[in-house]
Amino acid sequence: MIFLFSLTVVSSYCCVCVACTTILVTKGASEDGSVMVAHSDDSELFDQRLAYVPAADHEPGSMRPVYYDAAALGDRPQYHGYELNRYVGTERGPTYVDPDKPQSIPLGYIPQVEHTYAYFDASYAVMNEHQLMFGECTDGTKIQPEPVPGKLIFYSAELSRVAVERCKKAREAVELIGHLIETYGYYGTGETLPIGDTEEGWIIEMAPSPEGEGGLWVAKKVPDGEIFVAANELRIREVDPDDPDMLYCDKLHEIAQKHGWWKPQDGKLDWLKTVSQGEYNHPYYSLRRVWRLQSRIAPSKAKSPWVKDGYAKEYPFSIKPDKKLSVRDVMGLYRDYYQDSEFDLSNGIAAGPFGCPYRYPGPQDAKGDTNDQDAEMEGAWERPISIFRCGFSYVCQGRGWLPDPIGGLLWFGPDEPMSTCYVPFYAGVQNIAEPYYTCDTTSFSEKSAWWAFNFVANWAALKYSYMIKDIQEKQNEIELAEIESIKKMDQQALEIYKDDPQKATDMLTAFCKTQANQVVKDWWEFAWGLVARYDDGYVNEPGKMAQELGYPQWWLKQTDYDKGPVTYEKKEEE
Repeated sequence: MIFLFSLTVVSSYCCVCVACTTILVTKGASEDGSVMVAHSDDSELFDQRLAYVPAADHEPGSMRPVYYDAAALGDRPQYHGYELNRYVGTERGPTYVDPDKPQSIPLGYIPQVEHTYAYFDASYAVMNEHQLMFGECTDGTKIQPEPVPGKLIFYSAELSRVAVERCKKAREAVELIGHLIETYGYYGTGETLPIGDTEEGWIIEMAPSPEGEGGLWVAKKVPDGEIFVAANELRIREVDPDDPDMLYCDKLHEIAQKHGWWKPQDGKLDWLKTVSQGEYNHPYYSLRRVWRLQSRIAPSKAKSPWVKDGYAKEYPFSIKPDKKLSVRDVMGLYRDYYQDSEFDLSNGIAAGPFGCPYRYPGPQDAKGDTNDQDAEMEGAWERPISIFRCGFSYVCQGRGWLPDPIGGLLWFGPDEPMSTCYVPFYAGVQNIAEPYYTCDTTSFSEKSAWWAFNFVANWAALKYSYMIKDIQEKQNEIELAEIESIKKMDQQALEIYKDDPQKATDMLTAFCKTQANQVVKDWWEFAWGLVARYDDGYVNEPGKMAQELGYPQWWLKQTDYDKGPVTYEKKEEE
């Protein structure tokens, strides 16, 4: 059964749509001693492919092209940079080769290195073969300049790719990214990039410079035993020159003072206040998610969800969890829409009779930064962690007790976290299952993993409170089985790796492809099962078809149900 539709797309998306939630779990805060970096790419109907970029050797003296990223500011046809196709060319392996589409045009070049590492790529670099991991979220900044070929050529996405091509350690990646920003210039929005390796995690945040060249950045190490979260607002505050676990650009204070963004008499430079307008989009768009995650990670330290303004300091940079987190705990954090809290999006008239947490934006909703609004806002929806427009999410694990090809794990979930199923890919694989790099969001296809999960998410909106239970049951069935199979594969691969690394890599590749293909097959069968089970508003099952469950009583009271024809006499208006 294949349904196809196509549409002509004229991009008019605002970069606010690419707004994500990211988490870094340090070694001492995880249940198994792994470092975890997680990310939800809440990117609307953009390019949702997971790509494998192979390792490569390069000729001495060659140059690496640097491309425009549509994730920064939207489509820019002059660079052949489009949200629906993040890159087209030959430098990143076969996934991105398409001779029938316009080839991406470089903004500039940097010296190439002799050898670049293999990695998983999406809107941003995800993880390389040496267990270097990236997350990301977009932040508001005071200025958001256009790229300038040869002068402002880097956005965070390309910076992350250069880092995974060349680095093995998180601090090494931070230092390289900082150098590239200062040397080659930074355009676009502010950005937060968590970077983890098998031992530690760092956060680097960046913003364009008012100088019109170079860029500004700061970085801070996450204390071991703690967890960092960010949600579209810069999270580093005071820049302490005496902190050995903090790095920043050489001219940060000089530039900030020159442009009136900071004064020495104000004390230590507050990074958030210096380069940004505070919170992103609308009040609590960011801070509600930070509050929610920290309150779930450490309930004993829970703060109030209400603060004075977007520059509030109530929520610390990182937090020690009440209990150490497993990889499935982190997946669970992403499946949150404030369930059982005062902000629960499955409650209220907007959720409909069946508790659907989706809230679709319209022309009346805010765009841009909080200070970009032209007039007083009519209203706003709470911004959840699991949002209907999520393109994909993932949890990376760096497991230092295993060789890199086996130790690195990417748990990847297409579409919205609440209704996806995470599938494992070892860092040592040499290619991935085709459904995961097959996706055109303008044309429905059963060949795509993203469409399988997106279909179920959309179908669930019809009777969410019922279908979400079926979805959770299926998630548990698949993900718990995957975790057990990973334990066995770790042992088998390690034994083979000792004698024959290539044979172990081949086995990991075959295992991941088989597993991923089976999950997609199972999810399509599950999807069509939901279609039949909830057909015509009923709950259907063999022997008990067309079960009439109607609407909850509270919903009926909100409707004109009580004004319906229960007598042959005309009711008088009250």
